[in-house]
Amino acid sequence: MLSSRKDLLFTILAGFFITNAIIGEMIGGKLIQIGVFTLSIGIIPWPVVFLTTDLINEYFGKAAVKRLTFLTAALILYAFILIFAAMYVPAASFSPVNNTNFTAVFGQSLWIIAGSITAFLTSQLIDALVFIYIKNKTGNKMLWLRATGSTVISQLIDTFIVAGIAFWLPGKLSFTDYMNTASTGYIAKLIIAVALTPLIYTGHFAINRYLKSENPNILITK
Repeated sequence: MLSSRKDLLFTILAGFFITNAIIGEMIGGKLIQIGVFTLSIGIIPWPVVFLTTDLINEYFGKAAVKRLTFLTAALILYAFILIFAAMYVPAASFSPVNNTNFTAVFGQSLWIIAGSITAFLTSQLIDALVFIYIKNKTGNKMLWLRATGSTVISQLIDTFIVAGIAFWLPGKLSFTDYMNTASTGYIAKLIIAVALTPLIYTGHFAINRYLKSENPNILITK
């Protein structure tokens, strides 16, 4: 049983963090074109990971982000192990999804696992460090700076590692296409990070109000 509102808040944020991270890895093998941007379809759930990372960092600290990051990486690995096992179980003759189609979709995800887990661990830990560093320098002011600044640095590493290991090294993309995909993907993530700023402030406002009924002395982030 959860003993406080803050416990419940962490459980909810962690749930969204883990779920969106795992889904992002599962669907990440599909590339889409939006204008000049070549992106992984995983761009859909990852903004939620950005948002929840900042909120967890703000209210529970770097240690909480670190523990949750390692837990999520382990769960992603576990999910891929289950998928790998499922690929080797023959489909029934009447199955609407045959072995070839199943492997074509989820087999691509197996290429992503090495890059994604490495990138996820590295980028999340760097994100937490940069976030706390900026917060220590600015106090409870300039939330937009620590939220966006940490994402700018962490996603540079994340984007190029994932695209390199998942698509370039196995020969899915040429080096030129890899650089184009990673570069445009990174630019898109920066745009998303900036666009998320109002949601970050909204999230902080809602959480502060939620927690104030239990702890009237909570500091309001600006």
